[in-house]
Amino acid sequence: MREYKTEVWSVDKKMDKEKEYPQITQASLWIKKNEVVAFPTETVYGLGGNALSDEAIEKIFQAKGRPSDNPLIVHIASTEQLEGIVSSIPERAKKLMDAFWPGPLTLVLPKGEDVAGRVTAGLSTVAVRMPDHPVAMKLIKECGLPLAAPSANVSGRPSPTTAQHVYEDLKGRIPGILDGGATGVGVESTVVDCTAETLVILRPGGVTKEQLEEAAGETSMDPGLLNEKEAPKSPGMKYTHYAPDAPLYLVDGSPAFLQELMDKQKEAGRKIGVLTSEENASFYQADTIIPCGSREKLESVAHHLYDALRAFNESDVDIIYGEVFPKKGVGAAIMNRLEKSAGGRIIKE
Repeated sequence: MREYKTEVWSVDKKMDKEKEYPQITQASLWIKKNEVVAFPTETVYGLGGNALSDEAIEKIFQAKGRPSDNPLIVHIASTEQLEGIVSSIPERAKKLMDAFWPGPLTLVLPKGEDVAGRVTAGLSTVAVRMPDHPVAMKLIKECGLPLAAPSANVSGRPSPTTAQHVYEDLKGRIPGILDGGATGVGVESTVVDCTAETLVILRPGGVTKEQLEEAAGETSMDPGLLNEKEAPKSPGMKYTHYAPDAPLYLVDGSPAFLQELMDKQKEAGRKIGVLTSEENASFYQADTIIPCGSREKLESVAHHLYDALRAFNESDVDIIYGEVFPKKGVGAAIMNRLEKSAGGRIIKE
């Protein structure tokens, strides 16, 4: 794999949409040459390449070390760009576009002829979204191309919510990073399959099940019990993701029970970290205590989750215990990410 001198181009997300920005022009020139660059969205930072070019998509997979059967999401700046990317748009999908685009919602639709085969991992469907971030939108418009963009991190690590996170993971692997500051939502977009008889959430995210049902009717949650031999229809379905370096165990129980577990590990000479809510942070005794937001405001947990998981990598803990959160609203997305971070390791009281 080619080694790059990775540049960082800073752009204020309060940018003037009518103004030209040389940083974005520079990034778009790389993309037009079938290279890949990182850019901010309202969810996490994405690693973007020309969605119509297999050469560009191969560079995304190489930079991330991503499994080749894991599909990518195509990012667009206008519904006109859907032409050639998708072959048809069901009525329910149109309702969701009207309600949530631009925004943190990805729709799985029948694949068109123009999209690169590597984007869809050989599936007959393609995942598409319109990001709600001025830097992302400006970049896509400047390129004049739809951008395939997974999260801009090494595959398996916590997703990046700052340009610094991207730099830590991908320095030397990509030519540049557009730095638009910290992202907003903090967890990736909700992914909805619009090709089934009813809408199916393949990955919970910033748009909740309740919001989807209000906009377009009955919506079910995919059970996630994929056959390991079956190709995933969406990013985030099959593989362990979002994991810090030390093993993470989720604890479904009281703070006292969680502290007992940590005490036993400390007696065995291990250094312990705890991922907690602001409400419980003062209760615990551990080597590293990192709160990730308030239980009363789950949006704050979603916003800080990946930053908290990455922060453990700056410590020297041997094992991490994490609290669980209610699976209501955005809590479904939080727990989806935590369960994948822990590789399914959950201890119940």
